[in-house]
Amino acid sequence: MRARRILVASFFLVLSQALGYSASWADGKPPVFDMISVNSAITPPVSEYIVKSIEGSTRDGSAGVIIELDTPGGLDSAMRDIVKSLLNSKIPVFVYVSPSGARAASAGAIITVAANIAAMAPGTNIGAAHPVGIGIGKMDETMVEKVVNDMTAYARGIAVQRGRNAEWVEKAVRKSVSVTAEEALRLRVIDYVAPDVESLLHQVDGKEVMLASGKTTIKTKGAVVNRKKMGFRERVLTTISDPNIAYLLMLIGLAGLYFEFAHPGAVIPGVVGGISLILAFFALQTLPVNYAGVLLILLAIILFIAEVKVVSHGILTIGGIVSLILGSLILYESPDPALRVSLEVMVPAVVLVSLFFVAVISLAVKAQLRKPETGMEGMVGKEGVAVTAVHQEGKVLVGGEYWNAESERGISEGSRIKVLGMKGLKLIVEEVK
Repeated sequence: MRARRILVASFFLVLSQALGYSASWADGKPPVFDMISVNSAITPPVSEYIVKSIEGSTRDGSAGVIIELDTPGGLDSAMRDIVKSLLNSKIPVFVYVSPSGARAASAGAIITVAANIAAMAPGTNIGAAHPVGIGIGKMDETMVEKVVNDMTAYARGIAVQRGRNAEWVEKAVRKSVSVTAEEALRLRVIDYVAPDVESLLHQVDGKEVMLASGKTTIKTKGAVVNRKKMGFRERVLTTISDPNIAYLLMLIGLAGLYFEFAHPGAVIPGVVGGISLILAFFALQTLPVNYAGVLLILLAIILFIAEVKVVSHGILTIGGIVSLILGSLILYESPDPALRVSLEVMVPAVVLVSLFFVAVISLAVKAQLRKPETGMEGMVGKEGVAVTAVHQEGKVLVGGEYWNAESERGISEGSRIKVLGMKGLKLIVEEVK
């Protein structure tokens, strides 16, 4: 009996050790960190991409998400959606401002502060988070103060929750201060400065962070970085939401539709113009658009069309060009360069579109002024030869055709004649001296 007890105990001991080894092997599986890159303005498509990436990584059981960030700023609403996702994430989220030369400005600064782990590469900067371009129309001083105070409280609350320097964050909002990566680390704005992702993961190993579900310790030993590329849909939406691309799409769309209406049956300009205009309208709804700018651009197209119908000696064309320039300048209602059309794009676009309309208008006017080649009007002025003597009647050869003709004065056979008009199917001619 004693030997049997020893045998059973030994069996359970071996089994428990085997299970322990199995569990330790499972725990030893290298953690996987998903990594995405954002190198554009913070717009609704970018916000949707980041939020869905965090949700997808959570479902897949990833150890965390790394957001490689390089942004000049963006829309307040899109930024807040991202911050909500960061603060309520069930897995650690890193925001890594990289590569060298990148920045986390304006909305990007607040997104970085909201991350569980905030890091920057050497040679990057963060800050300048003063709110701009919020709302429609000009804001008075009272409204500006309200907006700044609201953003300050919002940013301070995030910094306090993440244990970061709330005083500096307030300065970034109120005074648009900006600092380098090394200064940000010294001021406790970020957690780490790392030259690459591998170095960042090595530094983070063992750090305890607070998630929505409670505290957790980040384990990065032997971690695998799973770099995820933006899907085709996200790439398209992000690209067309760029203010410059949206502006060009709108101009292409209007030019294409104008050409189709001016020359029915061309088909391709109409199809391209329609698609471009629909994409432009989608992009404009995600950007701070001044609809007075849109109306001025539409007015420019109307003036170009009117030039074809009305003889204004170029006045309508000049008005169209001026309207196009003014509309382009005020199209986006934001002092933030990331949400405006750059002059490098606007000037060539305005010049090319203006030249396009001037060329089309010139061709249309020339076509209207050109002498008719067919019908009664086309016969007037043509020259031919008198086949017979012509007076009250006779025959002439004009344009390779024989016609009955008459003349006030007698014309001898073989003489050169010129058509003055038509009476029914009979030409009225005179002799060419």
